[in-house]
Amino acid sequence: MTNRTPVIDLHMHSTVSDGTDTPEELLARVKEAGIEFFSVTDHDAICTCEAICACLHPGDPRFLSGAEFSCRDESGKYHILGYRYDPAADSIRTLIGTGHGIRIKKLKARLAFLRTEFQMPFSEEDERELFAQPNPGKPHIAGLMVRYGYAKTITEAIRDYLDRLDLKDDYVRPEDAIRSILDAGGIPVLAHPCYGDGDQLIVGSELDARVVRLTKFGLMGLEGFYSGFTAKLRSEVLGLAAQYGLYVTAGSDYHGTNKLVRLADTGLCAGTPLPDGLVRFLYDAFGAAI
Repeated sequence: MTNRTPVIDLHMHSTVSDGTDTPEELLARVKEAGIEFFSVTDHDAICTCEAICACLHPGDPRFLSGAEFSCRDESGKYHILGYRYDPAADSIRTLIGTGHGIRIKKLKARLAFLRTEFQMPFSEEDERELFAQPNPGKPHIAGLMVRYGYAKTITEAIRDYLDRLDLKDDYVRPEDAIRSILDAGGIPVLAHPCYGDGDQLIVGSELDARVVRLTKFGLMGLEGFYSGFTAKLRSEVLGLAAQYGLYVTAGSDYHGTNKLVRLADTGLCAGTPLPDGLVRFLYDAFGAAI
């Protein structure tokens, strides 16, 4: 461990997926927050990285390419973060294309579900705008539902309506996401490891088994510092990372005004000794010796 505690946030979202800040606005907020190391991890998207890189100047915070992939298999749901990949690699572009195709299929199913089950139609113009989004998801539909008065809040729209449609078959498998990230020279990391479907909490032997199984596919790290973790959950994840020699990352999961989460709200506070897995990640991914 080291006593140096840099400000890190490796999990955030822009308007390219389901955040409310454009990539350019997000970079400005990263600077305002004093973040030293950051990554933007939009869902099933790599174009954000190009936009961020075009805006960076000498002396700006250190940036790492990132993306987040929604995955599912017979054992549940996972979010796999991919870091330091080559955005030109065929494997990552194929994975992005697969994820986008699934999102479009889900969008069509959800709009049809709202029309037929709840009599909640939208105008043709508004539906066209949904399909024109780089990566449309539940928050985009929910926002439109609030605007139409079908729900009071985005949370209500998702919980009481959109989540009632079962789309479990429409996901990338975790081993496919991990393999694609590795083939692109990247580092696959399990996001918020203790959380699965909705309010599901994964701890103890179940979490251990999940981590072991994913490492067999090539998983290299765990998001040990996360805005939604209690001290107990954080300690459990960090313990597993140390036990299996995995990298550790820190992320807020910032979405702008779509979530009540602040940038750099990771639980990694000033004076917190950095675990070896995080020190190694910063060195191997950023080339930064802490």
